[in-house]
Amino acid sequence: MDTPHPQPRIVVHPGTRRTNRQRRIEAINAYIFMAPAILGLLFFTLGPMVASLLLSFTEYNILTDPRWNGLANYERLFNDKLFWQSLRVSAIYSIISVPLGLVVALGLALLLNHKMRGILFFRSVYYLPTVISGVGVAMLWRWLFNGDYGIINIVLRNVGIRGPNWLFDETWALVALIIASLWGVGGTMLIFLAGLQGIPQELYEAAELDGAGRWRQFTSITLPMISHVTFFNLVLGVIGALQVFTDAYVITGGGPNNATLFLSVYLYRHAFQYLNFGYAAAVAWVLFLIVLALTLLVFKSSPLWVYYESERPGRN
Repeated sequence: MDTPHPQPRIVVHPGTRRTNRQRRIEAINAYIFMAPAILGLLFFTLGPMVASLLLSFTEYNILTDPRWNGLANYERLFNDKLFWQSLRVSAIYSIISVPLGLVVALGLALLLNHKMRGILFFRSVYYLPTVISGVGVAMLWRWLFNGDYGIINIVLRNVGIRGPNWLFDETWALVALIIASLWGVGGTMLIFLAGLQGIPQELYEAAELDGAGRWRQFTSITLPMISHVTFFNLVLGVIGALQVFTDAYVITGGGPNNATLFLSVYLYRHAFQYLNFGYAAAVAWVLFLIVLALTLLVFKSSPLWVYYESERPGRN
């Protein structure tokens, strides 16, 4: 007959108990410190998102209680010509302003990526406009683009060019807002600059020894080595361009003749001018889904053009 083996006794060292108790205390302290952020996320972000989703299926304004109407807001939305006009304006603005902003920011970063006297001053000067933003800057651009006494038309007049009436011309109003969007390229420039300074100089030295010129070094070394930075700036640029509001609302108000009616301005009109909160919530969720879809598309395309140093053969 087999004799049963005695079960081993588990001896818990007193120090282990103290360690587990300390871990519980640390966990409790961690959750206490995280509580404001978690509660803020729940009550000021996720909560309003869920509420707006429910409101998008209702007919609701400030004078009446919400009344469930199913998909009526979305059906009305896709049959609304102004919605398609706002979608068209936002798409044109994004397609032009985002690549233009990336190119200008990268060009500035390349110019400022040199060791010379006073370079820190110039970097600060180009970054400063990013800090100064909002309604004040929008009013400044409104004055600059004034067709009669704006500085831009005065400069054009001095070189023999008759400038358009920027903000009251359906053809040029959106162009003016695209130009104004370049005011905030300083933040993108700073991120590009950080990426450029992270490129090993040995790569350029080796390429120069192989006879590669400046353009070949730029296309074969610089662009691939900062592709992850470009990816980051592209994602932020797309999200920001589709949500632009202040410039469009303050400079043109969505005009003339809805030529600068962005999705965000269209949403604002229905929410705070027409007080149609249910319909505005539907617009907000369509905008959210568009931003989400484009962001996921950029992420899906990243393996085709984004290079990471850790993916280089021979590196762990």
